[in-house]
Amino acid sequence: MAFIGIANCQTPSKDKTKTTTPAIQKDTVKKDKPLVIQPEIIFNDSVIMVTGKFRPYKSGVHASYYADKFNGKRTSSGRKFSNKKYTAAHRKFPFGTILRVTNEANGQCVLVEVTDRGPFTRGREIDLTRRAFMEIAHNKNSGGIKVTIEVANQQPGATNP
Repeated sequence: MAFIGIANCQTPSKDKTKTTTPAIQKDTVKKDKPLVIQPEIIFNDSVIMVTGKFRPYKSGVHASYYADKFNGKRTSSGRKFSNKKYTAAHRKFPFGTILRVTNEANGQCVLVEVTDRGPFTRGREIDLTRRAFMEIAHNKNSGGIKVTIEVANQQPGATNP
């Protein structure tokens, strides 16, 4: 008799109702477009202020910072290096290019000016001054972080001091 009870539990029900799956809707959320205003670049001692549009360059790249032994020495652009300013070294960007460097871990960003060439270590994309690096670093004891680099679009004919 136990065998018959199990067989009865497995019989299909006679109530057949049609179930329809809801249609999948496409994502209709539109992304906001960046500002159309061209950047206005202001140099005030060591603070750089830029308003306007930034063009993405690379994301997920490794950034490190300069050692203190370079303080007071000349950079490739001819300026004296100071770890207390907002400058950076990059292999390809022209001197005077303004970059927005964003830490991917915490979303903090800093604006720096390219004044030197480097880093010449494989796997690193940009070297920041200690001040710029510590401003965006999540862990102050780390020597490198993953960042996103964006380039400020400058007005044609604009010159940097």
